[in-house]
Amino acid sequence: MNKTIKLLMISDIFLISGLGLIAPILAIYIKENLTGGTIFAAGFASTLYLVTKCIVQLPFSKYVDIHDDKVKWLMLGALITSIVPFGYIFSTNIQHIYLIEIMYGIGSGLAFPTWLGLWSVNLDKKQESYEWSLYSTLTGLGTALTAAVGAAIANYFGFKTTFLLVGIISLIGWSILFGLEVKKEKLSKIKNIHYHKQRKYTDKEP
Repeated sequence: MNKTIKLLMISDIFLISGLGLIAPILAIYIKENLTGGTIFAAGFASTLYLVTKCIVQLPFSKYVDIHDDKVKWLMLGALITSIVPFGYIFSTNIQHIYLIEIMYGIGSGLAFPTWLGLWSVNLDKKQESYEWSLYSTLTGLGTALTAAVGAAIANYFGFKTTFLLVGIISLIGWSILFGLEVKKEKLSKIKNIHYHKQRKYTDKEP
């Protein structure tokens, strides 16, 4: 398994598992702690996230397919996603949640196409099924574990402690993506050295 696949997988384990801490409690938090919070409002907030993500990701995917800056866009999208849990901490009414979910949708809409693009071109030959299955298994187990943990933390320590923990875990996942940027810079240097060597050799030819 190559380094890019490992970094993408590990980063997503942190991001998806971290956000899995929130999944079972967000509707309860909205209903019981926010002005204007209802079960319907919680469902509508999820709808805002999904619709925003769909609106952003399709046209944006066209852009990233023809530009060589996928890593930077992935890091931006992942960063926006990572700060979403901190937004929940400071929310006092349902309008705040709506804005946060729209921001979450934008972040996911930027991160999803770029993550898939990088993952697709870096899959190891004849290991595609295994690497996809490993990714699905690890993120699935991580989400299953954190769903129970998140509910327990919220029950004993409060919602805001849970959101803070999720934010920290998500930022760890985001920071892992810096490894992709370092690798990209190294590859660029190698290509430049190779180009100059070829140019030097060509210039010497009669």
